[in-house]
Amino acid sequence: MHLPTRLHVGRMRALVAAPGLLAAMALALPVLRAQETVQPAPQVEAHKSKWDYPKDLKLPEGSRTHTVEKGDTLWDLSGKYLGNPYAWPQIWELNQWVKDPHWIYPGDPLVIDLARGVANAGSLPEAIADLPPDQARKADPSAMRRPEMGFAFQDFIQLPFMAPTGAESYFKTNGAFTITANKRDDRQYLAEGETVYVNGGVDQGIKAGDRFLVLKSVKQMLVHPTNPKQKMGDVLQQTGVVRVITAQAKSSVAIIERCLETVEVGNHLVKFTEPASIPMTLRTDITEPIQVAPTAAVVIYARDSKVHAATGDMIIIDRGANDGLKVGDVLLSTRVRSFSIGADGAKKPAKDTFAHYIGQVLVVRADARTATCRILRASEEIVTGDTITR
Repeated sequence: MHLPTRLHVGRMRALVAAPGLLAAMALALPVLRAQETVQPAPQVEAHKSKWDYPKDLKLPEGSRTHTVEKGDTLWDLSGKYLGNPYAWPQIWELNQWVKDPHWIYPGDPLVIDLARGVANAGSLPEAIADLPPDQARKADPSAMRRPEMGFAFQDFIQLPFMAPTGAESYFKTNGAFTITANKRDDRQYLAEGETVYVNGGVDQGIKAGDRFLVLKSVKQMLVHPTNPKQKMGDVLQQTGVVRVITAQAKSSVAIIERCLETVEVGNHLVKFTEPASIPMTLRTDITEPIQVAPTAAVVIYARDSKVHAATGDMIIIDRGANDGLKVGDVLLSTRVRSFSIGADGAKKPAKDTFAHYIGQVLVVRADARTATCRILRASEEIVTGDTITR
C-alpha cells in the first residue's frame, strides 16, 4: 500500500532537467547554510523558463534569493536553506508564479525566507563559530548535526486523533471538503504530485494556493480498553497535504503536496495550518518504581491499530487539555506489575505492586478529553491499557 508513495518520493526529488542529488549534503550542513549573509536581490537575467518569472524582485526582510541551477529541486533547496527538506512547500508558497513544484528551471529566481529555517544565525557553538567550514567539520562534526526532532512535519501528516462525537460530526463542524475524483481513473491509491478534484471552490471561499490537510476515518466507535462501557468516539488520521492550483466557482483542482501513505477519493479536507517542529527533549528524572499520578492516563489506541507500539509510533491516551496536558509535555510510560508476597500455601496471599519504567512519550496534540503522543523512547513494546503518567 505504501509502494506508490515511495516510488513518487523518488520522482519528486528529480524536479528539474537533471536529478537533484544534494539532499544528503544539505541535511549535513543546515546550520552553516543559515549563517549565509542575506544578499541584495540580483537583477533577474532573461532566460528560458516555462513560468512567467518576476523580472523585478522585492525581498521581504530576512529573505534572500536563489537563482536556480541545473539539478536544483525545492526539496534540496529547503534542506540547504531551511535545514529541513520536508519544508519545501514554504519556498513554493513564497514563489507562487511557479505553478507546478515538480518543475523549476535554471535561471529562475526564488525568494527564500531564512527566518523559517530550523537553525538560525548565531546557533553555531562558540568552539567552531569562527572556523572555515572544512576546519569546523574536523573540529567537531557532531556540533553541526541537525538536532533530533521529537516531532516534525513527517510525523504531523501521520498523526491520529480522537473525534469524540464521531467523524461525520467532526467534518461538519470543521467545514470539511471532500476529494471527489482524481485525474487518472485507473488509480485508486494516490501519491505525491498527483492531481485531485475537490467539491468546493470560490463560492465556498477557496482560492488558488490554499492548502488543506487530508483526513480519513480509521476506527469507528472506539471502546476504552479497560472500560468496555465507555465509548471514546471515532479515530481520524492525518494522511497528507494538498494545495489548490485552480479554483472554479464550485470546485477546485489540487495536487497532493506531501503524503507518507496513499490518499484516496472520499478522503476529507480541512484547512491546513503549518505545524511547529518540537526538538527532542528527554527526561532525566527517572527512578523506579515510577510514581504513578492519580490522574494518570491509559493508552487507548496505537496508530494503525497496532498491538505493539515502539519508538516513533503514535498513540492516543484518555487524558487531555481538561486534565492539564499540553503540547510539548513529556510523559512516562509505565507498566504496573503485581506479585505475591504472602506465605506459601496461603489461600489469599498478600500482594504488592511495582511500577516499571517503559519509555517516554511526547504530547503532540491535546484535545479536551484525549491527547495524541509520539513515543520518543521505549525499552519494550507499549500496548493499549498501559499507563502514561507525568
